Amino acid sequence: MTEKHIVLEDIDPVTFYGVGNVHLQMLRSLYPKLRVVARDNVIRVLGDEEQMAAFEETTEKIRQHVLRFNALKDEDILDIVKGRKRDEVPDDVVCYSMSGRAIKARTKNQQRLIEAYDQNDMIFAVGPAGTGKTYLSIALAVKALKEKTAKKIILSRPAVEAGEKLGFLPGDMKDKIDPYLQPLYDALEDMLPQVKLQDMMEKHVIQIAPLAFMRGRTLSDAVVILDEAQNTTPAQIRMFLTRMGWNTKMIITGDMTQIDLPRSTKSGLIEALHILNNIEGIGVVNLDRSDIVRHKLVTRIVNAYEAFDKEREEYPEIENK
Repeated sequence: MTEKHIVLEDIDPVTFYGVGNVHLQMLRSLYPKLRVVARDNVIRVLGDEEQMAAFEETTEKIRQHVLRFNALKDEDILDIVKGRKRDEVPDDVVCYSMSGRAIKARTKNQQRLIEAYDQNDMIFAVGPAGTGKTYLSIALAVKALKEKTAKKIILSRPAVEAGEKLGFLPGDMKDKIDPYLQPLYDALEDMLPQVKLQDMMEKHVIQIAPLAFMRGRTLSDAVVILDEAQNTTPAQIRMFLTRMGWNTKMIITGDMTQIDLPRSTKSGLIEALHILNNIEGIGVVNLDRSDIVRHKLVTRIVNAYEAFDKEREEYPEIENK
């Protein structure tokens, strides 16, 4: 009797096994000459050597399906076992969420962001809240990781509120910067299994790199995302942009309407866009109110604040009311 251990790498075993192990039960019924026992992400198989080879091949195809789509249905298993042609990922889909939802551009400017990523090594995505610039950037990074065109994802975001007091906060670097990187974590958790995400962070495949600690590093074989770049100083963003190494993509996102720097400090993002305009290899995508994909009230709120800002510029006395 032959015995083999199959490790389910890079996927959530719960998705593979199904609720109540329903998918595992189906596989057992399809391969009756085998004894299949699963624990965590390891499947122990005993029995007929010929069926075991077929089972191993089927398991790998199912694993690839889960890795690609983050979902698995009974009919998917049957199609794989029967050798029926499986649906490929549509060209317009970046990746799939943990619920199996296709993540793709929902507006023309979001599509321009995807195209700019394909055509350039450095991309600036600028626009108001809710335009999907950060979420789509994370999706592009996750896709690169899954397709092995990048070896790691590096996330950075200026912690303006903490200023120079970061070092006095309790915990390690990750603990100190976590509150400022939560939007990036939220997106990652929507696209990667929780256990796998934790493992990637422990192995530094996904890295937390606070802006204050980036100096001196060379970032290679990575997708590097700088979020909320409007809150960087000119010196900070210059330092960040020059960290770029071989086989690296950089995505810099920002919202010019949410600059939290002191009034006397110029935004590094504004300066960088002016200096780096029309440089080959750098793409700039401007998103606007038409790209807002959150609740419809977000668009109305953005419109209201833009109208207020315009009125305040025309009538400065409003500031004192």
